[in-house]
Amino acid sequence: MNNGKILIVDDNKNICDLLRMYLEKEEFSTAIVNDGLEAVKKFKDWNPDLVLLDIMLPGMDGWQVCREIRKTSDKPIIMITAKDEVFDKVLGLELGADDYITKPFETKEVVARIKAVLRRSTGAKKSEQKIVSYDKLTINLSNYEMIVKGKHVDTPPKELELIYFLASHPDQVFTRDQLLDQVWGFEYFGDSRTVDVHIKRIRDKLRNVSKEWELRTIWTVGYKFETHKKSR
Repeated sequence: MNNGKILIVDDNKNICDLLRMYLEKEEFSTAIVNDGLEAVKKFKDWNPDLVLLDIMLPGMDGWQVCREIRKTSDKPIIMITAKDEVFDKVLGLELGADDYITKPFETKEVVARIKAVLRRSTGAKKSEQKIVSYDKLTINLSNYEMIVKGKHVDTPPKELELIYFLASHPDQVFTRDQLLDQVWGFEYFGDSRTVDVHIKRIRDKLRNVSKEWELRTIWTVGYKFETHKKSR
């Protein structure tokens, strides 16, 4: 059995070999790349299910690699950083990363995060239609598609799951921790700032779309999808 293909991008060959050993033991296929330019090429040629992406790379840094991948793909990306700083984590999420890991890390935790992210990215049941529609907005969780003003808008899986959940519970306020539990699941290792980053990116896509609904911040509490008219 093969659990999927993981592209490991890191210039530290010892770390790469260790990750490969653990991942192949868990029945993942792996490929290793040690610089950013080669990572972009390998991603296009090999089409992995998930990318483990270090930030500090020769040729092209991890931020730019993430940008290049996100131009054509929503495949999950887990950033690896040697810096435990909020700025690095938030920047990675804003660029489209699904999670982040700080060095030094426990290899078992990396494997657990990979499995959790892959479960989230493939979690929609094809047999169950999950669609919610409002004025000029349709969110289809069955095929992971968001239509805004009649046009398809590229939306990473986690953003789409978050707006779908909020729009499925109109006018109900959710705290950041509740959204982490409902959308990311109990396996998530991050913190509530992750919700804020994803909300910001969703707002950028939905700004001034309709006067019949809005994604509102309830200060000191959380967020809600507020309607000014009944959904269609």
